[in-house]
Order: sequence, then structure tokens, then C-alpha cells
Amino acid sequence: MRAGRPLLLEGGLDWKSMGLSPKDMDFVEARNGAVRDIALAFGVPPMLLGIPGDNTYANYQEANHAFYRLTVLPMLTRTAASLSAWLSGRYEDRLRLEPDLCKVAGLAAERDQLWTRLGSAAFVTDEEKR
Repeated sequence: MRAGRPLLLEGGLDWKSMGLSPKDMDFVEARNGAVRDIALAFGVPPMLLGIPGDNTYANYQEANHAFYRLTVLPMLTRTAASLSAWLSGRYEDRLRLEPDLCKVAGLAAERDQLWTRLGSAAFVTDEEKR
């Protein structure tokens, strides 16, 4: 009848839970499931949110790179295209907005690899490399 309830403690003793009850564990798992579903709906790898058990990428850097390449850049490109079309209708000049990918911190490793490959290419002149 009193299962799961703390005992009546006397003499200044207090009850401290040493773990999660099954009810609390179910809540945590349900919350993680909801967070996982929301993250996947927006294209965010759950590993970036720190949800336990979602290590589908080899490491955090790969998950971050996938997030930028598969979520942020397509969304940015669509937004820039829509804004360009709207602005072009407002002004007589045809405007085109493009993101500057050199400023995206999440793609720095990819940019470094490109510069390394380009720097080691002997068949390309220095002017062509620039």
C-alpha cells in the first residue's frame, strides 16, 4: 500500500533519492523522443542537441558539417532567392542575393581541405589558383 513512498524519518534525517523512478525515466525518454522528432523535422542532427543514444555520425564535427550542408545552406539559398525576387519586383534593377560561403564557420574544415588540394596541384598556375 505504501510502495514507492519514502519512510517517515526522525531525528533530523531526510530522504534523498538515489536514482530516477520508472515514472521519471519514462518522462525523460518521452522528452528526448519529442526533442528528437522536432530536431529531425527541422533537419538538425540530434547529436548536436546532446541527446543520448543519437550518435549516428562518427563525430560532432561531421554532424555539424552535415547540418550546415543539408539544412542551413539550402534554407539560406531559398530565402535569398525569395528575397531577391521580391526586391527585384520593387526596383527596376534585377537583384540577386547570394550567401558568402567563406564566412560560414561550419564549413571551415571543408574550405581548408579545398585550399590544401588546390595548393598541392602542380598543373595549375598561381594566377589560376587565385
